[in-house]
Amino acid sequence: MRVQVGVYSLHADANPHYGTGKGATMYRFVSDQFSTFYTKVINTNARDAVHVIDGLLYHETYLNIEEHYTDTAGYTDQVFGLSHLLGFKFAPRIRDISEIKLYCIGKASDYTKIESILNGRINIKIIEKNFDDVLRLAHSIREGKVTGSLIMGKLGSYARQNALATALREMGRIERTIFILDYITNESNPLEDVSKEDLIKVRP
Repeated sequence: MRVQVGVYSLHADANPHYGTGKGATMYRFVSDQFSTFYTKVINTNARDAVHVIDGLLYHETYLNIEEHYTDTAGYTDQVFGLSHLLGFKFAPRIRDISEIKLYCIGKASDYTKIESILNGRINIKIIEKNFDDVLRLAHSIREGKVTGSLIMGKLGSYARQNALATALREMGRIERTIFILDYITNESNPLEDVSKEDLIKVRP
């Protein structure tokens, strides 16, 4: 939720939504019980995806979060990868999902039934080479040694050749491809019934 800010604030910034004024974003996490369990004030121009992990790990409630729904702004391949490593099922509502690139491990011809829709290949070597570092990163975030938003922000700003960022992205592409394939083949996919007000699903 974007709000206009009339005074100086660390998170306030110019945004077309406010005309000549400045504003900030209240990023709110809502459970399937319709209760807000985490709220964070973020820069109004920041992408939601940077802050997704914070809400899942640092909410300080008794809720046992298993599944996490967001809109398109809440997803990146790295969020997919990190969510999986931290034990969360990530299920964003991706805009124009039919245009999203799907990846495979090895040759697309090895997957005869879906070969026609696979148009990318996972870089397994970079995952293997940096897997231990990725696990250490996930553990540091889980234990609160560093916040998820700080790491996601830094990873997003790195050049493409950064090994750690690339390895996590490749892992996320695997998870995203599995998610999309499940989505398009599951006739009773729960995402069809998810509203904007209920983009986080938790199970107590």
